[in-house]
Amino acid sequence: MVKNILISQPKPTSEKSPYYDLEKEFSVQFHFRPFFKVEGLTAKEFRQQKVAILDHTAIVFTSRHAIDHFFRLSKEMRLTIPEDMKYFCVTEQVALYIQKYVQYRKRKVFFGTTGKVDDLLPTMIKHKTEKYLVPLSSAANNSIQLLLDSKKLHHTECYMYRTVSNDFNEEEKQQFNYDMLIFSSPTGVKALKKNFPNFEQGNILIATFGPATAKEVTAQGLRLDIEAPSKEYPSMTGALKAYLKKHQK
Repeated sequence: MVKNILISQPKPTSEKSPYYDLEKEFSVQFHFRPFFKVEGLTAKEFRQQKVAILDHTAIVFTSRHAIDHFFRLSKEMRLTIPEDMKYFCVTEQVALYIQKYVQYRKRKVFFGTTGKVDDLLPTMIKHKTEKYLVPLSSAANNSIQLLLDSKKLHHTECYMYRTVSNDFNEEEKQQFNYDMLIFSSPTGVKALKKNFPNFEQGNILIATFGPATAKEVTAQGLRLDIEAPSKEYPSMTGALKAYLKKHQK
């Protein structure tokens, strides 16, 4: 019987989250606790990459973290971002977040729909004379670089932030008693093993979102019980609902 479920991400800001509907329907309790946190590189660390932000005419943002740390570092280094700088974002949600720092103008902000850089390529190719800068996490692979190379776009990748384990304190470790753990990134799975090196899964269920997260679970020698997205269940809450409906009595 599943009662206590730990989700390795921040608590939803909206009271209308589907997780709360599942709590009521199946009498379970969700606990939200990020297993990792994002930490910005210092200006000194960034300068070591020898990347000149102002040599670029367009920025590619893959997340809100990238936006936060791009503008933070620019401010720390006392750079004035030109008003005609263009911004290419993986989703509209990410694009709208730019308003936190600059005036939003449709003529200089472009966005995709899938959350992948691939979706931005047609628009970027239309602006092939731009010099693109791509701020990334230090954990990022070279997939974006290879993609932009394949289209012969002028681009530079740089690291502006890193993900680090959000370590559990002793009290949290003693109270770690859950029937299910839900992970949405490989970093979260690694953080579990870092905080609990002697972790024994036993009857604890593990659910993951995304193929890379699922792969990390098996790589760590753990059992994967629920995986999303799938053709049947594109969301984590959908997969979870189906599981609880089948197994809860």
